[in-house]
Amino acid sequence: MLVALAANLVIAVAKAVGGLLAGSPALLSEAAHSVADSLNEVFLLAALHRSRRPADRRHPFGYGKERFFWSLLAAVGIFVMGGCFSFLQGIEALRNGAEETFGGYVAGLIVLGVALLAEGTSLLRALHQVRRQGGKGGLRDPALRTVVAEDGTAVLGVTLAIIGMALHMITGQVVWEASASLAIGGLLVYVAYRLGRDARDQLIGEAADPELTDRIRNLLRAQPEIDSVEALFTMQMGLDCVMVAARIDLAPGLDSEKVEEISVRIKRSIARTVPEADQVFLDVTDRRTERKRESPAATGERGGA
Repeated sequence: MLVALAANLVIAVAKAVGGLLAGSPALLSEAAHSVADSLNEVFLLAALHRSRRPADRRHPFGYGKERFFWSLLAAVGIFVMGGCFSFLQGIEALRNGAEETFGGYVAGLIVLGVALLAEGTSLLRALHQVRRQGGKGGLRDPALRTVVAEDGTAVLGVTLAIIGMALHMITGQVVWEASASLAIGGLLVYVAYRLGRDARDQLIGEAADPELTDRIRNLLRAQPEIDSVEALFTMQMGLDCVMVAARIDLAPGLDSEKVEEISVRIKRSIARTVPEADQVFLDVTDRRTERKRESPAATGERGGA
C-alpha cells in the first residue's frame, strides 16, 4: 500500500502539470484519478492502523469494522474526485474543444507512458501480495481489495487516455479525447459502486464465508452430546474476526454442571478449529420442553385432533 501511495503521488503531480501545459482533458481526468487514489491510500492506511486497536468497554467486539468504514469513504472519494471530475472534463471538451500543440501531445503521451509503467508496477506488487495472502481469499481484506481495484482501474484508465490522445493527434477530432475522459469517468463510477457496495454489506453485518460456516456447523453436529443444531449465525466483525452464535439442542439427562462443561469444551473446539471465531455464543435449548410449553395442554388452549 505504501508503494501504491508513493506511485500515485508522483503520477498525480506529473499528470496535472502535463495536463495543464498540454490542455488535455484526458490527461487532466487521469490527474484527478491519481489524486483520488492518493487520498484513498491515506484513508486505507488509517483503516489499517485504527482497526488493530484492541477491544475496550465501549467497543467490546473490537475495531475490526474500521477497515470497512474507511473503505466506504475511499469508494466515495473515487466517485466524487475521480468519476465526476472526469465526466466534467469530457463534457467541457465536447462543448468548447481543446487546442493542443504537437509538443503538448508528445509531452502528454510521455507522461502517460511513464504513468502506465508506474501503475503497472504497483498493480503487480499488489497482485503479488494477494497471492501471498492466499490468492482469491486475500481479497477479503477491503484495504487490499481497494488497492488492487484502484491499480487495475488506473492501468485501464491510462490506456484509455493514451488511445484518446493518440486518436486526437491523428484525426484532429477532440471527440476522441473527450470520449476517453467520459470512459474514464464511467469506469471510476463503476469501480466506486462495486467497492462501496461491498463495504456497505460488511458494515451492515455480512455473514462469514459459507465454507467457514459449514465447518462450524459440521463440528457442532459431530459432538456426541448435541442432538441437533437448531440455528447457526455468523457475522464478519473484521478481517480475521468472526462472531458465532448457535442454538443447539443437547441430549436429555444432562445436569447443569455437565451442560456448562460441554459448552466450554465446544467453544474451545470451535476456536481451535476456526481461529477466526474469537467470539462464540451458545444457546442451549430443549426442543421437548419447548414443544410441551407450546402445546394446547400447557397453554390452556382448546383444540387438537
